[in-house]
Amino acid sequence: MRMNIFVANLVAWTFLLAGTHLSWAGLKVVTTTTDLASIAKEVGGSLIEVQALVKGYQDPHQIQPKPSYMVKMNRADLLIYQGLDLEIGWLPILIDGARNPGIRLGQSGHLDASVRILPLEVPVGEVDRSMGDIHPYGNPHYHLDPENGFIIAQSIFNKLSELDPANSPQYKANLQQFRKRLEGKIKQWKDRMTPFKGAQIVTYHKLWSYFTNRFELRVFDTVETKPGIPPTTTHLVKLADQMNQKKIKLIVQATYYKSEFADILAGKTGGTALALPAFVGGTPEAKDYFTLFDTIIDKLTKVLKPAS
Repeated sequence: MRMNIFVANLVAWTFLLAGTHLSWAGLKVVTTTTDLASIAKEVGGSLIEVQALVKGYQDPHQIQPKPSYMVKMNRADLLIYQGLDLEIGWLPILIDGARNPGIRLGQSGHLDASVRILPLEVPVGEVDRSMGDIHPYGNPHYHLDPENGFIIAQSIFNKLSELDPANSPQYKANLQQFRKRLEGKIKQWKDRMTPFKGAQIVTYHKLWSYFTNRFELRVFDTVETKPGIPPTTTHLVKLADQMNQKKIKLIVQATYYKSEFADILAGKTGGTALALPAFVGGTPEAKDYFTLFDTIIDKLTKVLKPAS
């Protein structure tokens, strides 16, 4: 009799612990970038576990597929990625290697975060490799327009509610809280950037187009002659001359690019080469989607001069 009671108690405790574990674990979400992870955490809250594959200080174009990434994706209920071919060189390999049918294209656990985004710089005509690292569907760095944060969050909410309808009310409350906070921050960021409206800058890569479009800065040119291709000496000399003529004094690049070419231009123009985080975690201060823009705007406003 005692043995039967012990077994019954053991079974009961096993089921209780199993149920508690499942309730606590919630949905397992894997994102490619840290920005998507940050927004997913805002919407999912404590109901989801989120892991980003790419660190904020890494170039997401140049990631090497690793078995550890496949393990994370194998266990995921949901994969969220940037899209517009940002991860084209490595994500398909990981999806195949993960052996998780639920996160494949067309399945419920697959979310391309760009589906509702209006992309910039969609090339016209035929695209080939001689043009450099051209994205045929448009510029994939749409996360750098904070207004697109609303669209990303809505897409994540829709998918989480589809996968976990019982918790949809909580996801909706989290989404509304995120929207309210982001609305307030965007107003603050715009107020801080207003004095610099129309100011001209040079960027290393066509990475900042969504940011400069939103905050009305003008990109005069890029350090790269073509996307993903280092500049020639001729291009640097010509660009330095043009910057001196137009009194352009700021060169902006992501923290994950080498600074040698921007430093050369800064030296020839008396300007500033400014490395900014392009993703959450790109610098220690950029801890989430909100502090990413706080950091970018803090650094920019210290070196920009009001447009004349």
